[in-house]
Amino acid sequence: MDRREIAALLAYIGRLDPRLIRTDDGEVREQLDQWHELLEDVPIATPYGWDARVTAKKHIRVSPYPILPADIGRPWEGYRRDRLARHSDPTPSIDPDDQSAWTAELIGTRHAVAVGTAQPAQARAITSGRDEIDPKLEARLKQVGSPIPPAARAALAPYRPARAAREEAIAQGQADALGVRCDWCQAQQGEPCRRRRISPTGAVRGTTLRTEPHPCRLELATAQQAQQTERLQQPAMA
Repeated sequence: MDRREIAALLAYIGRLDPRLIRTDDGEVREQLDQWHELLEDVPIATPYGWDARVTAKKHIRVSPYPILPADIGRPWEGYRRDRLARHSDPTPSIDPDDQSAWTAELIGTRHAVAVGTAQPAQARAITSGRDEIDPKLEARLKQVGSPIPPAARAALAPYRPARAAREEAIAQGQADALGVRCDWCQAQQGEPCRRRRISPTGAVRGTTLRTEPHPCRLELATAQQAQQTERLQQPAMA
């Protein structure tokens, strides 16, 4: 609040509680200076739920003691903490390689939430729709072509052999074996196949991931791909 807003707040409080009214010019200036010094970073009101006049009115209604600047500043700090606690940092729209701009946008968003000029961003549920994607992020994704840059994908390939083999097969036009469930090892769709380790007694001691899918899974994926291709070609033939 600036000095003009502080003066308006003191006039409002004085109307509700005459004990705060000062008639001497020196006392008025001293009171104005004191309140401005302590509440300079507190806004008079925000678009989302904060109003210093409402806070002062609540204090005067329930407390027998004259209001102090701390009775305005303390609720304001609680208001800030509550908003930041409910805020989940949204992904900045800036290029993440520009670290200074990325950090500046993140800090700016937090500050806007804390001072009440923006609503807290809630943690969003994972959805399959694309209508909720930030337009700036979507444009950036189209420009890059993939969430993982090609250089990073190549560097990760030795640590993700199953995924690398799947991506290479799809790039060559082959069937996506991980797109179907494996009838042999019961691996679910999207999961790599597993190799069972059998003990001498015949019991399963454990499983390890396979780089290549089981042949039956690949055959099933190939059959489904052929069926899809046939269905797509039927309207054109008709």
